[in-house]
Amino acid sequence: MSLSKNNIKLITSLQQKKYRQKHQLFVAEGVKVVSELLASSLKVEQLYTTDESFMTLKEVEVVLISENELKKVSTLKKPNKVLGLFKIPKDEEINKNSFIVALDGVNDPGNLGTIIRLCDWFGISELVCSKNTVDCYNQKVVQSTMGSLTRVQVSYVDLPEFLKSTSLPIYTADMDGENVYTTSLPKQAVLVMGNEANGISPEIADIVKNTVTIPRFGELQQTESLNVATATAILLSEFKRELT
Repeated sequence: MSLSKNNIKLITSLQQKKYRQKHQLFVAEGVKVVSELLASSLKVEQLYTTDESFMTLKEVEVVLISENELKKVSTLKKPNKVLGLFKIPKDEEINKNSFIVALDGVNDPGNLGTIIRLCDWFGISELVCSKNTVDCYNQKVVQSTMGSLTRVQVSYVDLPEFLKSTSLPIYTADMDGENVYTTSLPKQAVLVMGNEANGISPEIADIVKNTVTIPRFGELQQTESLNVATATAILLSEFKRELT
């Protein structure tokens, strides 16, 4: 078999959020990512591959294609053997009795993908996003999660309403907050991280009661800020250190 014009049209259309929502499908590429997704509870619609070893998969529709055909539909600079169409899972209820990371308007796919991996690394199963945060099924996000998307539930909500409804203490990062290295941190909380350029929105800032800062140790103290994913990593490490 080979890629039909309809196949190509569908796969390339899924680069846009509106078509992912319309078809309830997303694209994953590469042996590592696709293998992780296949081992999860996610349902696969179809696989396209240049590697005959994938042809042995049972209960999966696999189409053997050429390298040139894979290049036509791949978004990677170096396409890696397999591309899969997976069904977007249905929304599940958020576990409000767990540690939760919340994102307010994070726009960069790489940052979101890294934060999903961080949640997976630190054992955080709930990631709550404002509706203006980048789509977690964006192909760049899917690729950068390296499979962690299967182990972290990502929910898109009215973030102010969600924060008002939780009984957990709410924290965020702020230059004028308490030193995170000397502050006693709770076992369960909501950690809100904001937009790359503007931080958290004024509406969210009015809700948050606890702020922490990552102190600068540089001699000149001229670094303006940290990347949101980097800051998230440091803060999660400190929250989790309180448990050890």
